[in-house]
Amino acid sequence: MSLSRRQVAAAGLAAVPLALAGAPGARAGERGVRTVFVAGDSTAAQKYADAAPETGWGMALPFFLHRDRPVANHAVNGRSAKSFVDEGRLDAVLAAIRPGDVLLVQFAHNDEKTTDPTRYTEPWSTYQDYLRRYVEGARARGARPVLATPVERRRFDAAGTALPTHGDYPAAMRALAGREGVALLDLQALSLALWQRLGVEETKTYFNWTATEQDNTHFNPPGAIAVARLVARELLRTRVLAPRDVRRLDDPVPPSWITWPEAPTE
Repeated sequence: MSLSRRQVAAAGLAAVPLALAGAPGARAGERGVRTVFVAGDSTAAQKYADAAPETGWGMALPFFLHRDRPVANHAVNGRSAKSFVDEGRLDAVLAAIRPGDVLLVQFAHNDEKTTDPTRYTEPWSTYQDYLRRYVEGARARGARPVLATPVERRRFDAAGTALPTHGDYPAAMRALAGREGVALLDLQALSLALWQRLGVEETKTYFNWTATEQDNTHFNPPGAIAVARLVARELLRTRVLAPRDVRRLDDPVPPSWITWPEAPTE
């Protein structure tokens, strides 16, 4: 799919107002500044006032990174590894990314939609093929690619055991990361273990359960903060970021810090 410069710019427009969350005045490429770009789906995406209290973990990630490690959250609701590319959104990210930046990629929730050819990818073939485009694109621009397995949904069996829901996609990403020598954040395994520790009832307070909705996929502020903390810890553990780059890994982050701006006008 060939895109004009105008189309590429438009694909990334929604991310621009919030691209440097938590770092006023900082720009990728400034001396000492390395931006963490996020490419992903609704579990990570910026949410607006009309969606509150739904919260993407990318909204909480800046609370765990120092101000010279700003977050450019390009994650968008409903996107898969395929549709994000086909809509020109990866092109928009790669147009902005600079040497030394990080490209953090989390997809699978929508790649699993077998009835939707615009989003579906097969785990061991097209899913890996599309992920490889993110890896190669970042490396070609001197940035560091990082793959993150999809965060788990809230699902338990009758005995209270937290269940995996992503089929072969996490294993396929792990295999690709190993072959390509890419840092891997295993959010699927880590979040599944967290939901197991919390249990059936307490996990409800981490997901977007309201008086009118029982959403076992998307997070509220405590859930987004908990997952963002996992992300930051893994970025440190894998040495993608250094100790000086992270903060508050063991400190409380109040849910009140999460805010939902008004949606940008087109």
